[in-house]
Amino acid sequence: MATTPAIPADSIRVGDSRTLRFEGAPHGSNVSFFLVTSGPGQGPGLHRHPYDETWTILEGEATIVVGEDSFVARAGDTAVAPADAWHRFTNTGTGTLRIVCIHASPVMIQEFAEQS
Repeated sequence: MATTPAIPADSIRVGDSRTLRFEGAPHGSNVSFFLVTSGPGQGPGLHRHPYDETWTILEGEATIVVGEDSFVARAGDTAVAPADAWHRFTNTGTGTLRIVCIHASPVMIQEFAEQS
């Protein structure tokens, strides 16, 4: 069985940020993900995907909005936004938020509400 080399974090870093963006297709994977590290008050705008997105909180606290629902998730919690549901998360804790955002797709497709 062939092994795939490790993908250096700096090769998938988003600009100068602490966020990593992995798209699976170029690496033979059927999933993609963001590994987001953010400060209080930060998070993406309202958006959706044509596939499910699953979050796992590694550190901190996030308020997650999915459709009309809003809830708080903390380290160790997992949440899911179904395909085509408008959603977002914000670091509502007092420290760093580290969250893995798993996209059930080898290619990321995002539509932001502000661009619709």
